[in-house]
Amino acid sequence: MPKGKGAGGLLAFYYSIAFYFCLAVFGISCLVWSLPAALLYRILPRRWGQPLGQLGIMLGFRWFLGVMRFTGVFRADLSALDRLRAEGGLVIAPNHPTMLDAVILISRLPRVVCITKATLWDNLFLGGGIRLAGYVRNDLPLPMIRRAATAVQGGQQLLIFPEGSRTAHPPVDPFHRSFAVIARATRAPVQTVLIEADSPYLRKGWPLFRRPSLPLVFRIRLGERVMAAGDPDEFVRTLEGYFRAQFGAGNGSAWPHATSY
Repeated sequence: MPKGKGAGGLLAFYYSIAFYFCLAVFGISCLVWSLPAALLYRILPRRWGQPLGQLGIMLGFRWFLGVMRFTGVFRADLSALDRLRAEGGLVIAPNHPTMLDAVILISRLPRVVCITKATLWDNLFLGGGIRLAGYVRNDLPLPMIRRAATAVQGGQQLLIFPEGSRTAHPPVDPFHRSFAVIARATRAPVQTVLIEADSPYLRKGWPLFRRPSLPLVFRIRLGERVMAAGDPDEFVRTLEGYFRAQFGAGNGSAWPHATSY
């Protein structure tokens, strides 16, 4: 057997073990937090429960990514996100190539509220933590907008994906008008975040347990910071154009007075 082929086979075997080990760590960690969090949600006042819930999810996701890094399954420099940690009253708007995006972002942000699918609220592994953290359901538009605006006006950060779901047609799918309505209602700056993933793992249609080529390599950048003023449809077109330019041939700013990071 050629030497290179043997080494490659051992590496593939190691990555298979490491990959499924990481998935097991994620599932167990979520369950260990979700069950007590569901109880704490019922007995703690909101002013205590929500900060605890947000911190618990952040630490849990950070622990999971740390395990992925230690095993060599995951590589990324997330230091850019640390610049946002101390800021309040901010809407964070990333593109959404994979299901890992929310895990990556929340792992660095201790006071973030996320717009989540309503089905996750009854999920055994995630539901308790989501409820305790005060995340916002996406099933009823008007209550969703009110709760999101209240969170941001209370000094928290709001994480929302303008595409509404994972990207089906890269570089980005059309942005939703509802995002612009929420951003405008909060009257808070919108911080764009640019996520690039070198692997198709957990893109739309990729099963959780299907192992990709490893390691997973992500690049996270902070983009421009803008205000959602004026017509929501125009804001959506401008923001979508900005993301397409960043991932395409152009790199120019779409806003004359935006702040870049």
